[in-house]
Amino acid sequence: VQLVESGGGLVQAGGSLRLSCAASGNIFNINTMGWYRQAPGKQRELVASITRGGSTNYADSVKGRFTISRDNAKNTVYLQMNSLKAEDTAVYYCNAEQVGYDYWGQGTQVTVSS
Repeated sequence: VQLVESGGGLVQAGGSLRLSCAASGNIFNINTMGWYRQAPGKQRELVASITRGGSTNYADSVKGRFTISRDNAKNTVYLQMNSLKAEDTAVYYCNAEQVGYDYWGQGTQVTVSS
């Protein structure tokens, strides 16, 4: 499974960005897809995840601001990020779980200027 992310960049505080992650390769039986982030000097943390059936889970820090969605036909997961804050600055990684194995994208930088 290969995961390719896009949509990161530089945005002012209060602005919005939309991340996309397209899965390819042996995509059969991909269940949960999600987004993680890692800021400098910090551990990688879950931002949001979504199951194949559409159940979602969010970190408390992004609830009400970020929305994860998924297009199973396109094997793509999205993260709509609104009301961005400086503390959202991080490298964002796409994740896909397939039969207990995790796949990761290469990461995309999101920088929020205050």
